[in-house]
Amino acid sequence: MARVSQAHLDARRRQIVDAAARCFARNGFHATSMQDILRESELSAGAVYRYFPSKEELVESIAAEAFTGIRAAFEDAARTTPPPTPDVLIGRVMRRMLVDEVPGGDRQAFARLVVQVWTETLRNERLAAALGEGYAGMRAAWATLVHAYRDAGLMESQVDADHVARTLIATAQGFIAQQALFGDVRVEILEDGLRALMSMRNSKIS
Repeated sequence: MARVSQAHLDARRRQIVDAAARCFARNGFHATSMQDILRESELSAGAVYRYFPSKEELVESIAAEAFTGIRAAFEDAARTTPPPTPDVLIGRVMRRMLVDEVPGGDRQAFARLVVQVWTETLRNERLAAALGEGYAGMRAAWATLVHAYRDAGLMESQVDADHVARTLIATAQGFIAQQALFGDVRVEILEDGLRALMSMRNSKIS
């Protein structure tokens, strides 16, 4: 029997994840059945279940992919001196998530899926743990970059690095929520808004 190449296996897995993302975004997580995903992917039950035994594992895979993309962007930033400023880095991450590498190909649909995953963590402890781990990793990555900004003379040191990290993560989450609710929220808008806020100077009122 001929061996199946890794490229073929990766392509098949991608096909299933994209199909699931389209189904979840279109119909909601709970209203989507594995049969729906089978039809959308145009694959047999055996082919799909070989990779993903349940819907929960598919959602976890989609969430893990998102965090992997974000982590890669941070790792690229950490290797740059000076590191890219928050407007540039968040814009880069949002483009990767919502423009360049969107599971299923629909930006608004994928943003809606992300919001659904957030709400699912309220009842799914395993998914909540996975997202909690990813969130902790993002906080740590941002905090590391905050220290790099300070070392490069780009940021003052009065505010706790984790506070800055949480605020920047919240900015990205809010952008995703806007995309989910309203659609067509261009990344350039987020970059421009952040750049304008970063240009403000703190002044004391006597």
